[in-house]
Amino acid sequence: MDQRPTAVLLHVRDERPHAPDFQRELDVLNGATMDAVNALGWTADLVAAADVAESVLRERTGRADAVIVLGGEDVDPLFYGGVRDYPGAGMHEPEADRVSIAVIRDAVERGIPLLGICRGLQLMNVALGGTLVPDMAGHRSLGGDPFVVTPVIAQGESAVGTVAAIGPVLCTHHQAIDDLAPGLRVLVRAADGVIEGVAHETAPAVGVQWHPEHPATAATQVGALLRHVADRGARSS
Repeated sequence: MDQRPTAVLLHVRDERPHAPDFQRELDVLNGATMDAVNALGWTADLVAAADVAESVLRERTGRADAVIVLGGEDVDPLFYGGVRDYPGAGMHEPEADRVSIAVIRDAVERGIPLLGICRGLQLMNVALGGTLVPDMAGHRSLGGDPFVVTPVIAQGESAVGTVAAIGPVLCTHHQAIDDLAPGLRVLVRAADGVIEGVAHETAPAVGVQWHPEHPATAATQVGALLRHVADRGARSS
């Protein structure tokens, strides 16, 4: 019987016929995350929020040793009091957002180690009462490779700041945290001031805006971040 700890990797959906290139990009990132989690001695359980009943998903995440909320579409602005008509707006996934927000709130309330990546950080902030900048420039490339190397500055000592410092920190996002949610504190900022890493003040929850699961960095960064939230969870239990 497999006694390895399990991390539920929550993404949006398994198929995007309307956006095959985006699906392939996310498949690469999700696959690299799974490889990094498995290499750490954990079992990676990839689950699509749009394709699984909420009751089933919350039961699976409730039994997990950690939850990782992965990247994907923009968070629907209706969840943070914004408007849907903004520059760069694409397809939204409100049902996946709603279910993911419920999972995040469950994890924070129950002390389940939680890691949010890109959209996952944004959902964490929204779930806890924060808002987002709907569109910004400078943190993604609009041609060819969408990832850009982003200079960052750690805000004090933290494992997340250490991960950021080893670099490269690779970003591809046009949204970011605006109003920080109550209970979160900033761990890492980009050189231009954009929030790139946060942690919950009491729960074992961390979010990063960059992509540690990029194939160039997943082997070192994903494992370090997962160990960090798992250690925080063990200390608080």
